[in-house]
Amino acid sequence: MNPLRRLLLSLPLLGIARAHWSTFALCAPVFTLGAARRAHASAATDEINQVLDRFHRAASGAKFDEYFGLFAPDGIFIGTDAGERWTVDEFKAYAKPHFDKGRGWTYVTVERHVNVSSDDRHASFDELLDNADLGRCRGTGVLRRVGGVWKIEQYHLTIPVPNALADEVVKRIRAGK
Repeated sequence: MNPLRRLLLSLPLLGIARAHWSTFALCAPVFTLGAARRAHASAATDEINQVLDRFHRAASGAKFDEYFGLFAPDGIFIGTDAGERWTVDEFKAYAKPHFDKGRGWTYVTVERHVNVSSDDRHASFDELLDNADLGRCRGTGVLRRVGGVWKIEQYHLTIPVPNALADEVVKRIRAGK
């Protein structure tokens, strides 16, 4: 039975006078619209997860065209070093010699959160990743629909510093070590 109908029929049992059906009929489109938005956001989240999974697989397999094809034309990659803020073309120049030798980088997704904007044109994400050399890392970024397809507008890779080590890490960075 429809949950709204069940609610209407149970009102007298709860000691509540039944309202005219039109009162609740006005609310029905709101429930339907909310459910439709959630379903659409879920579909968009699935698409975004697939893009990010392909992104990591392409990097691991040193698949240059596939990897960079996932970026928006004006995309930005921000690496772990403070000086690493690259346009797609700059990042291509850095990555090409490595990928040409079959050397990519492997990050295994541990956890990911995706938030899709209400206009369904942008999404943000954060993910925890494992890397054999760097250990636990974090990727954050933004995707944008370009021609109806989700593209990476910005990807930011960081190495989270445990709070207990933060003072020592900051001292070493300031000392240039």
